[in-house]
Amino acid sequence: MRTSALPPLDLHAHIDTSVPADDLAGLGAVVFAATRSLAEAAQAVQRHDERIIWGAGVHPGLARSHTAFDAGTFTRLIENTPLVSEIGLDGKSRVPMDRQQATLRSVLGVLTRTPRIASIHSYAACEQVLDELERAPAPGKVLHWWLGDPAQTARAVRLGCYFSLNAAGARKATVLQAVPLDRVLTETDHPFGDRSSARPLPGNVTAVEQALARHHHATPEDIRQTVWHNLAALVRDTRCAAQLSRRVRSHLASLPPR
Repeated sequence: MRTSALPPLDLHAHIDTSVPADDLAGLGAVVFAATRSLAEAAQAVQRHDERIIWGAGVHPGLARSHTAFDAGTFTRLIENTPLVSEIGLDGKSRVPMDRQQATLRSVLGVLTRTPRIASIHSYAACEQVLDELERAPAPGKVLHWWLGDPAQTARAVRLGCYFSLNAAGARKATVLQAVPLDRVLTETDHPFGDRSSARPLPGNVTAVEQALARHHHATPEDIRQTVWHNLAALVRDTRCAAQLSRRVRSHLASLPPR
C-alpha cells in the first residue's frame, strides 16, 4: 500500500452518536470517538461505522458519569469495542479527586484483565494519572492532549504509554522533544482541541502531521505511516483486532514493514 493511501488517523474526537453514518464516512478519516458516560457509550457501541471506532468512556470531569458508573456494565460494553475513551483524572474538576480515583481504579482493574486501547485524560493531574497507571499496569495506554513536563513524559514512556497530540499540543516544542516518534499518535479532540483550526472537523489532523514532520525532518506522509504503525503496535499489544472494523484491519494489514 502506498503511504498516501492511508487515511488520516484521529485517536481522540467527540462525535454525537446520532450523526448519520454517511456524514461520518464523508470525513475520509479513521476516527476514534470518545464518549463521556456509560449511557452514551451504550448507544455508541451499537453502531457499525467502518471508519469510526466508538469508545466506552467515563469522563473524569463529569459528576454524573461517576454517579452512573458500574464496573459490570463497563465490562460488558468493552466486549464490543477496542476503545476505552475517555477516562482519567482532572485536577480542575469539581468532582472530588478521591471519587475520580475510585472510578479510574475500577476501570483500570477491568483493563488489566481485558486490555483495550485507552485514551486517558490528565489535565492538571499528570503525576496522579501516572501513579494510577503504575499501580495497574496494562497495555494500550494513550495519554491524550498530554501536558506533562519532560520528567513526567520520561516516566510515562517508561510505563509504556503512547501520546496522542492535537494541534495545540504539537505547538509545544518541549512535548515534541520529549515524546519518542514511535509513541506518537494524532488527534483533534474535536470540538475542543481544534478550535483554532481553519477547518475544525473530526479527522482533520493535517496541522499535527505537518508540525511533527517539521520537528522530525520528515514528510507528512512519513508521519502518517508512522502513526499507523504505532496504532498497529497498540492493537497487537491489546489483542483487540477482532473488535476493529474490516476496513481498519485492512489498513493495518497493508502497512509496509517499519
